Amino acid sequence: VQLQASGGGLVQAGGSLRLSCAASGRTLSNNGMGWFRQAPGKEREFVARISWSGYSTSYADSVKGRFAISRDNAKNTVYLQMNSLKPEDTAVYYCAAHGTSLGSSSPGGYDYWGQGTQVTVSS
Repeated sequence: VQLQASGGGLVQAGGSLRLSCAASGRTLSNNGMGWFRQAPGKEREFVARISWSGYSTSYADSVKGRFAISRDNAKNTVYLQMNSLKPEDTAVYYCAAHGTSLGSSSPGGYDYWGQGTQVTVSS
């Protein structure tokens, strides 16, 4: 399984970006999916997760109300809509596929990881 994250870039504070994570190799429609991020000098942190059906989602407190995770199982793709971006959102963003149908806020249990896409928010 390969996960290809895309959609990152440079944006001004207050702007928006939409990240995509396309899976290839096999369907991930039965897997929970997650987004994590890692800023320079910091540990990888949880951003958002979504269950296989899309009905269950959860977010880090730092992004709640600004970010939205969604998925299109027909396209084998997960999205992260990021609005009202702040400089502290600057990081490399990674998508990951969990071993269960729900996903988790912990990096453990994610079997597959994408290569990451850089998001830079200028002040």
